[in-house]
Amino acid sequence: MSSSAEPAKRNGILSSLALTLPYVRPWLPRMFVGALSALGATIVALVIPMVMRVLVDGPLAEGNPEQVLPFGLLILGLGIAEAVCILLRRFMVTGPSTMIEATMRNSLYAKLQRLQVSFHDRWQSGQLLSRAVQDLGRLRRFLAFGAIMFTVNMLTIVIGMGVLFYWSWLLGLAFLVINAPILIITYRFERQYWGAARLSQDQTGDLATTVEQSVHGIRVLKAFGRGPHALAGFTTQASDLQETEIRKAKFDATLSAWLTFIPLTSYAVCLFLGVWLVQQEVLTVGQLVAFFATAVVLTFPIESLGFLYAFSIEAASASVRFREVMDADETIHDPEEATTIARPEGRLEFRDVHFRYDDAGPQERDLVDGASLVIVPGETMALIGVTGSGKTTLTALPSRLYDVTQGQVLLDGVDVRDLTLKELRTHIAMAFEDATLFSRSVTDNVLLGSGSDDNPELVEKSLQIAQASFVHDLPEGLETQIGEEGMSLSGGQRQRLALARAVAAEPAVLVLDDPLSALDVETEAQVEDALRTVLASTTALIVAHRPSTVQLADRVALMREGRIDDVGTHSELLARNAHYRYVISSLEEETRKRKGYQ
Repeated sequence: MSSSAEPAKRNGILSSLALTLPYVRPWLPRMFVGALSALGATIVALVIPMVMRVLVDGPLAEGNPEQVLPFGLLILGLGIAEAVCILLRRFMVTGPSTMIEATMRNSLYAKLQRLQVSFHDRWQSGQLLSRAVQDLGRLRRFLAFGAIMFTVNMLTIVIGMGVLFYWSWLLGLAFLVINAPILIITYRFERQYWGAARLSQDQTGDLATTVEQSVHGIRVLKAFGRGPHALAGFTTQASDLQETEIRKAKFDATLSAWLTFIPLTSYAVCLFLGVWLVQQEVLTVGQLVAFFATAVVLTFPIESLGFLYAFSIEAASASVRFREVMDADETIHDPEEATTIARPEGRLEFRDVHFRYDDAGPQERDLVDGASLVIVPGETMALIGVTGSGKTTLTALPSRLYDVTQGQVLLDGVDVRDLTLKELRTHIAMAFEDATLFSRSVTDNVLLGSGSDDNPELVEKSLQIAQASFVHDLPEGLETQIGEEGMSLSGGQRQRLALARAVAAEPAVLVLDDPLSALDVETEAQVEDALRTVLASTTALIVAHRPSTVQLADRVALMREGRIDDVGTHSELLARNAHYRYVISSLEEETRKRKGYQ
């Protein structure tokens, strides 16, 4: 998919931020204490003008400079109290905010593991990465600083306005009326900034996807000399993001300019009005000083509304993006009442199986269109067919990488949907043509599906069967850290390790999707000989793309247009099925080309 899933309709800031409440709720007491500490700092700051009013109208007006020292010490004490409140606020909210971020990130990762493969087919990896890292980091910073400061600053403005009216209702009214347009300006800002903030976050995800794809495909780009072309595409995306960020900055700068200009204008008007009121003896000089001292305290809360409001919108958008993933439907899940297979025999049956993607058009036929096949325990079944016949799709159904649209896949007579996913994937293991390894040690990769973290005998046995003894020649042997996706290894080495991983799982059913395609002829023969010892006691379904793989099988299933067209031994099918002879001849031709014979 491009930017993301269909973006949710824009909600209000508060309703969007409320989506994080389940994660914030356990930490609300500490967050509340932190907010009270911030509010305490504000109240202390508002008390200082009152002390100054008494100082001006008292000792200074009366000409008693010796009484200034106690007031100075009082103001110093209030400043220290304000600093302590700020320190307490930081202490109370920093820890909870990081814990909230960690909990949300773990929940997101767990959700991604539970979501079906079709979800990952639609979503770009960069979009998921940006949500897991950038968006949650933005939410953490907002919870630790933005949320509390925005709330406290709003309370400061309300309380401060009350204090201004206390000193002079006329000056307070003038200050309020002049600053009233700020409400209209911030409303317009929200409508403009929300769309730009969401677009920026989506474009960041797209850019992350481009970087990831370029890094993973660097060999292809270099081999075809397409580096400059990739750079041009990346530059275009980066420029689009830059333009969006500049547009956000313009909105923010415009709001900040108004939030600076309007309060300063109100200060100027109130100054002239205040001097006149002093002349009319309606106000004392001390009251006027206190009024403006209070107004100065309100300067930062008012001016900070710009970036805090922008911060709130970005955090709200990040919250929505997080929930888009967390609210995604999990179509493949454990049954409410699960069945257990105590001693799996390995009988695998496809019973009138259909499969089609959710977004397939009504005119398109099912990818798997009524396939029926029975593989008895201990039997090795080769699955062959022309490209697009549905072989790979069929092999993804037993382990429920996808769920059948219609029909049943049965393991020992039990519908695989009636087993828990954990149990099912213990009984059935897979090895893919496109072998994916992880940035972990050789041992960790081999034991990934075995349920064991330390089993040297199993590792060695699996490596021997997969003819992967090359790992002992790596710099640190079995503890060598494999590079990202195993790209530091050759294609054949990756396939052999992936095959060893499937063998180490010791499943009742082994599903192999052409796992030997990248091997040379000699190594392929060695692996096939070793595999016979495993397949003698394991039910196996092997997608075959060459005649040598067919030789491993007890029987062969011919797939054609999503159906099982015929089943029999290799000799039987050669004798009776013209389409089988055509497929085999095609495989032989491809094998000759691969070996270098024309």
